[in-house]
Amino acid sequence: MKNLFSGDMIKQVKQMQDQLKKAQKELEKETISGTAAGGTVEVVITGSQRCVQVILQEEKVKDIPVDRLESFIQQAVNDALDKSKKLMAKKLGPLGGGLAGLK
Repeated sequence: MKNLFSGDMIKQVKQMQDQLKKAQKELEKETISGTAAGGTVEVVITGSQRCVQVILQEEKVKDIPVDRLESFIQQAVNDALDKSKKLMAKKLGPLGGGLAGLK
């Protein structure tokens, strides 16, 4: 039986792994903002989807009921995550496999 993993194939897999690691490190350095309620709430995450900041416009949020504010925060987080997925798909491209189809 012939060996399915030739030296060239192993080299290609190693190159892909290196490219993937590089793209992941680049994503960790990127930041993405998601907003809700016209900028009243802003959430900043990294390209690796770690939340780094939540910004509330104090003048605007002081009279908003807590349940409504919670909804705005959730919307801002989801907005940031959606943008992050698009960035990830763009950066990883064919390396990301199924990620390339994310919208």
